[in-house]
Amino acid sequence: MAGFDKVVSSYEAAMEGLKDGDTIIAGGFGLCGIPEGLISEIKRKQTKELTVVSNNCGVDDFGLGILLHDKQIKKIIASYVGENALFEQQLLSGEIDVELTPQGTLAEKMRAGGAGIPAFYTATGYGTPVAEGKDVKEFNGRPYILEESITGEFAIVKAWKADRYGNLVFRHTAMNFNPMAATAGKITVAEVEEIVEPGELEPSQIHTPGIFVNRVIKGNFEKRIERVTTRD
Repeated sequence: MAGFDKVVSSYEAAMEGLKDGDTIIAGGFGLCGIPEGLISEIKRKQTKELTVVSNNCGVDDFGLGILLHDKQIKKIIASYVGENALFEQQLLSGEIDVELTPQGTLAEKMRAGGAGIPAFYTATGYGTPVAEGKDVKEFNGRPYILEESITGEFAIVKAWKADRYGNLVFRHTAMNFNPMAATAGKITVAEVEEIVEPGELEPSQIHTPGIFVNRVIKGNFEKRIERVTTRD
């Protein structure tokens, strides 16, 4: 990376510095808006003992699910087991530590971490196993539980467009968790469909400012659909 130019030319350079035991915050929802190539690079590197923070863990043979085959993931913080049979199997057998978190709480954990807020109170989860062992306070007659925010050594996100300065634009539902995840990594890597020159993005349309992004790589995406439904 030279000066403000954050574009890297290889996936190896994009994920340089990832090591065993790191925490990775990954954008995406199901298979929508996931950084496919960055996940494949983690698979290739065979980095182990990872903590992965994401809405879910892909499917058996795509997305974050490919990291389960060689047991690269030690712990997952997610809101949904999803369509991944291997994830379910490893959860039930105790091979992987899973912290299930309400979806909105998970999004706020990322956002708060990126904003430098160490913890926050939420009513979501009070009176359920989610609240076990957590501080409870009452505000305006309603109980709230204390949730700690999340940051990671790496955040990996997928965007539609980026400029060389790392400013990102997401597209439609592929935005999902990506903007929050992008703020919460010590090193944030964006895999994008198109890279443009500085000044080509309309400033009011930028979702994630480049100050949050360390590396940008242009990817080639399969964009697999999790459940294809068509008319007869």
